Amino acid sequence: MIGFRSTVTAEIMSTPPLRLDGKVVLITGSTSGLGRGMASGLGALGARVAMSYAHDAERAERAFAAYREAGGEGILVRGSVIEEEAVDRVVGEVERALGAVDVLVLNATPPQPLAALERADWSDYQAMLDYFIKSPYLLARRVLPAMKARRAGRIINIGTELLARGVRHTSAYATAKAAQHGWTRAMALELAPHGITVNTVSPGWIPVERHASTPPEVLKSYRDGIPMGRLGTPDDVCSAVAYLASDAAGFVTGQHILVDGGRATG
Repeated sequence: MIGFRSTVTAEIMSTPPLRLDGKVVLITGSTSGLGRGMASGLGALGARVAMSYAHDAERAERAFAAYREAGGEGILVRGSVIEEEAVDRVVGEVERALGAVDVLVLNATPPQPLAALERADWSDYQAMLDYFIKSPYLLARRVLPAMKARRAGRIINIGTELLARGVRHTSAYATAKAAQHGWTRAMALELAPHGITVNTVSPGWIPVERHASTPPEVLKSYRDGIPMGRLGTPDDVCSAVAYLASDAAGFVTGQHILVDGGRATG
């Protein structure tokens, strides 16, 4: 009989597995919506969060002020995530203020208009590819040298339940998101030998402030299709991201975690 000896030490077992104390986390598009919720949640777990944004400085300042008032540690950085010079500057600011990035959360997204194929322009596809392929490429390439030097790092893509469910008139968005997860899987294999994990967290529709005007009947219709019987919240998404960012997920890579209450499998 082959014996088994646990390599988990008492020290590790005594540490709360989802604490992120001291981890430097860069979250793109994190001054509103799901990104803001993730920044708040990861900051509460001890991470030092760089909240990144490209537009609406007033909203960003309000979000960061609220984050700091709640006890969060970090900085606010502004810059496009689809322009190489801006990405280099933003990451440089984070490194100077907080240290090398331990966790990269790729959350920034452009507007997502619905359009039948006949009405969609290639520019619609290009905008999605810029945010979901070019941006991860630029940001990951910029933070990888430090991660490789430490032989540790986390890259987390924020995907969509559309990877598991088709939705009409979303061809540009769905195509780019599928490509994004293909990138996740390829990078997971490439970076695993360096101690770096790469995963995708895919939320269902999580109503946030930009959905404030959604008619109640639309909310009810969507909620009725969720086996768990409720709408998701930013905290639900943050919990999955926190797990993947933590030491507890050091052996999890190349995975796609749906956060949709079972809707995609219902």
